Amino acid sequence: MSEADLLPVALIVTPILAATLPIALGLRFERAGWPVAAVTTTGLFAAALALATVVYAGGEPITHELGGFPPQYGIQLVADGLSAPFTVLVTAAAAGVLVFTRVAGPRGNAFYTAYLLLVGGLLGISLTGDVFNLFVFLEISSLATYALVASGDGPESAVAALKYLILGTLGASIYLTGVALLFMATGTLNMNELAGMVPAELDGQQLALARAAFAFVFVGFALKVAQWPLHTWQPDAYQHAPDAVTPLIAALVSTASAYALGRVAYTVFGPEFLASTPYLTEVVVTVGSTSVLAGSALAAIQQDVKRMFAFSSVAQFGLIVAAYGVLTETAFAGAVFHLLGHGLLKGGLFLAVAAVALSTGARTVDEYAGLAARRPLLAGTMSVMLVALVGVPPSVGFVGKWYIAIGAVEAEAWPVAAVVFLSTMFTLAYAARLLEKMYFTPPTPVEAPHAPGAVATDGGRDRVTTGMCVVLVAVAVAAVVFGFAGGVFYDSLLGPFLETISIGGV
Repeated sequence: MSEADLLPVALIVTPILAATLPIALGLRFERAGWPVAAVTTTGLFAAALALATVVYAGGEPITHELGGFPPQYGIQLVADGLSAPFTVLVTAAAAGVLVFTRVAGPRGNAFYTAYLLLVGGLLGISLTGDVFNLFVFLEISSLATYALVASGDGPESAVAALKYLILGTLGASIYLTGVALLFMATGTLNMNELAGMVPAELDGQQLALARAAFAFVFVGFALKVAQWPLHTWQPDAYQHAPDAVTPLIAALVSTASAYALGRVAYTVFGPEFLASTPYLTEVVVTVGSTSVLAGSALAAIQQDVKRMFAFSSVAQFGLIVAAYGVLTETAFAGAVFHLLGHGLLKGGLFLAVAAVALSTGARTVDEYAGLAARRPLLAGTMSVMLVALVGVPPSVGFVGKWYIAIGAVEAEAWPVAAVVFLSTMFTLAYAARLLEKMYFTPPTPVEAPHAPGAVATDGGRDRVTTGMCVVLVAVAVAAVVFGFAGGVFYDSLLGPFLETISIGGV
């Protein structure tokens, strides 16, 4: 066994064990949580980069069986061309958000325990090779997320967390029911074994159970990914979570669930099963397309900026789900790239929103008037990310939409191609509102409808630090650079994984 084989284990076990330290050290040190989280996430980012390097250099997945137990009885971890970039995204976002929590808080040791548990759960979702342990890691990350949302000031945060808990638990229960049906049909929970059995070795009642299993799994994930009309938890959770927490949730939590949906749909069930089940792809495309239109329309009419971006996420995830239903290699690659790009952009946009609130107290579209004159760097980085979110080339937002549209045309899925165009127009509508306010509306005195502790004027000291600005600039630059790297990602990095699931054979 090489050292690289241990990296998937280290990426999951390290944050879960480190999560105990803030509580333990907190008995003696009041502010032990942030240093522990900073050291841990920095190390995890380095390990994720090393793992991705090994996977892409070797061209083969890295598989580790915990404790040496065979997959039928033990836990299998798999790092391949699909999971490796998500581990890098999770660790990078976790490390970047800590720069904001250092100043903006929350600062309690219990907060950083939940923070590290969330990171461990998300890495587990990315690397697990077992559909039951996928449920376990989903629950670890969900429980940590409920706690993080509830850590905000005011009763709204507690109510939003409770709503998220109820709906999130319902989604997890529905997914687990699907896993149980899949186990009844096949007798295994290992993804690699399931991939060889569904649908090739199933017929009659077993095939019917597998189809019912997919229905439950899809509905469970549709709730976790906030697909319309199961999206109602997301706007409240995003809006009322602490400003420094929302970027992490927006960048990673629903992104991990959308990744898991793609992983289960294409690796476990497979394109052949999806194509052969009557009306399945039509339902998936309809759910995704409806979410795009509903989420975009709701985003366009919002005044609260955090709530606007929350509904924007409903639309962007809808586009990814619709792409899953197209069943072409190009559309799937576009969905993966859009998923990674959305995580980068939405995390960066919510970081910018947090910095603006910290600096000026502005939280609504009207309160952003004249922001470019008051805070040119914040307005500039936010503008780059908004333009990328619209999908203007060259940007990471353009590449994902481009491949999804091309894939839809290849499959003659004309409604999906039309939805890509409409999504771009809707995104332009609400992004343009914000850009117009920042650059072309004269500054007006900002009202202070929010708690005094959340605004910038704490004795006249600017609370937006150099570290925060560096993170925002890095995200804005990455949004453009990754736009140029779309072809390389498709051909060299994602290509080997696409060959293993044989989408082209459908």
